[in-house]
Amino acid sequence: MPDPEPFPATTSDASPLAEATTRLVRSVDEMDDEAWRAPSLLPAWSRAHVVAHLTLNAEALAGVLDAAGRDEPVAMYASQEQRDADIEARAALDVRELRDRFLASTTRYADAVAALPEDGWRGTFDRTPGVRPRPVTDVPAMRLSEVEVHHVDLGLGATPASWSEPFALALVEAMVARRPTSVPLRLEATDTGHAWELGPAATAAATTVRGTAADLGWWLSGRTAVPGTAGPTTDDGELPRIEGL
Repeated sequence: MPDPEPFPATTSDASPLAEATTRLVRSVDEMDDEAWRAPSLLPAWSRAHVVAHLTLNAEALAGVLDAAGRDEPVAMYASQEQRDADIEARAALDVRELRDRFLASTTRYADAVAALPEDGWRGTFDRTPGVRPRPVTDVPAMRLSEVEVHHVDLGLGATPASWSEPFALALVEAMVARRPTSVPLRLEATDTGHAWELGPAATAAATTVRGTAADLGWWLSGRTAVPGTAGPTTDDGELPRIEGL
């Protein structure tokens, strides 16, 4: 299946992440055994897969920060194949074991952030060896994006409408910068007044996609509308497909 990881937003404030993590932990704690094995909103992934991914992501980012503190940069994952295998292995764990590992991973990540000296934030790291080099300063925003977007993916009632405006706008900005399209598009955030243009130079023929900033960010991440929500719209009712998803 395609990598479901969303592209990161661009904020390093710890407060939104702490609040988002608290909401996520509450949702995970409320799941019974049946809910863990039920499908998530991501194709081919159960809710256990989503939690397994969030667990692995927190562990991997904590490892990046630990290594940055020693000035010995490491990649988040040894390889894409190993990452995928690790998610499958964690998703197959007993529910209580996976829950405990998930909770421990959130603490481990927070401890790694707190322990990193100021000069440790100046380095870079790779997602996998030699792939997607990133500044260490991106780590908090990456984790926030994982927590916020995958919380919705659990299909437990969280929706993009719960995201803060700064997060939603940052997510759209990041997606616009990364998503190619061969047709002209204009995105209009109905709640903030912001607008973005994608693809070839804007023309009168550009398709306008309207919605809240959160709904636009969700759609640009390659996801369909959350059940029970309207999502973005176009004049003809047909949302265009963004290439590369």
